[in-house]
Amino acid sequence: MIFRSRPQQATVWRRFRSGHDGFTFEESREGYFEAHVAANAERAVDLTHLLAEHLPPAVDVALTDHRSKTTWNGVDIALPDVRDAIARLKVPLATYAGVDIAIFTPEDQLSLTAELDLYAFGRSDRWLYLLQALGLEQYGAVAERGWRGQPWDRSPAAVLTTALVTAAERLSLTRAP
Repeated sequence: MIFRSRPQQATVWRRFRSGHDGFTFEESREGYFEAHVAANAERAVDLTHLLAEHLPPAVDVALTDHRSKTTWNGVDIALPDVRDAIARLKVPLATYAGVDIAIFTPEDQLSLTAELDLYAFGRSDRWLYLLQALGLEQYGAVAERGWRGQPWDRSPAAVLTTALVTAAERLSLTRAP
């Protein structure tokens, strides 16, 4: 007789965090450090929000919506406001992608690409320790995406566009020409 237990049900944790989250970390010849984080869409946006907490109280921000070809920029924006905007954008960003977000200072930069790849740049190696503290594993190389061609759907996403315009207004970002 074979004893079988009830099959485990998928949990919310499994939906929003794959077991393969990790990052690469390297130092460039120019003297800065780069971390490339590999995670699913929801986790990449979550990590952007979490890692932004470690930036100074005032940051510069650039948002680029590739669907509408619109860019907004801001200088010396309050970090809590930026983190709040990212939290509000989490669902539309993870669902539709197609937006570049850069949060930066003279020393550090966090970038979430249109393909929802997360990069952290800095003049020190502190991002290595922050990523390890979040439970991510360091790899020699990050697995390439399984898709070819367009990595995100370029059809209009009214929900995302509206959320981006609202975020830009809340942060008092200026529209770039």
